Amino acid sequence: MPELPEVETLCRQLQKMICGRKISASKVYDDKLAHIKNIRGKTVIGVERQGKMIDILLDDGMSILIHLRMTGRLLWHESADKPKHSRWKITFAGNNLFLVDPRRFATVKILKTVPCDPGRDIFKKFDLTNFIKSNGCRKTKVKILMMDQKALAGIGNIYACEILYRAGIHPERIAATLSEDEWEKIFGHAKEILKVAIKKRGTSISDWRDLFGLKGQNQHELKVYGQEGSLCLICGGKICRIKQGGRSTFYCPGCQK
Repeated sequence: MPELPEVETLCRQLQKMICGRKISASKVYDDKLAHIKNIRGKTVIGVERQGKMIDILLDDGMSILIHLRMTGRLLWHESADKPKHSRWKITFAGNNLFLVDPRRFATVKILKTVPCDPGRDIFKKFDLTNFIKSNGCRKTKVKILMMDQKALAGIGNIYACEILYRAGIHPERIAATLSEDEWEKIFGHAKEILKVAIKKRGTSISDWRDLFGLKGQNQHELKVYGQEGSLCLICGGKICRIKQGGRSTFYCPGCQK
């Protein structure tokens, strides 16, 4: 599933390609998206990220809110040729934006623009003191908490593993046992890791591609995710994998306490 860096990459690319442009047509190829109506003739005035979602702002006060989920991606085509697994197309005077989604889990909503809570996003108005006050006493395992979109917007499995490894925090630690210094370490590394991932246009392990169909490059920066059995770059011990919430968690038992 695309996480914060991948969605931020798409938003930045979309800002350059569609802001100020009028939607000349829209076509749905999947009945699950049949509710998408009444966007023809509207102009895009902005593109913003809301956690893991893309928010395309229209000039009539409405938004197109896209959640790519497992296999969804947006693809910019100068031709009208429909890519395989396309579910929806928006046309801008000869250019086409396709929603490509083999597993059909991506969602699209047309709704009145409602700003997200910027306090849950570490690149917006995130406040560590407020985060600790709201979540620091929870009995939830720290990695599960980091992936809770109601607590922290945008971080998923890949980056949670990488952040906790860099911070030296075991993924099964209970959030209530972490000190303020440990939280500061987590979020300090989170910003560093996510900034690099954005610069690298995201992590392409399986399905992720950017707006132009190109792979990201951040997979070459991963230190623990997908590295089970490899040697830790810090202590030389073996990277391990456990299951948490139905997802694979990768960590170093020697470095993460």
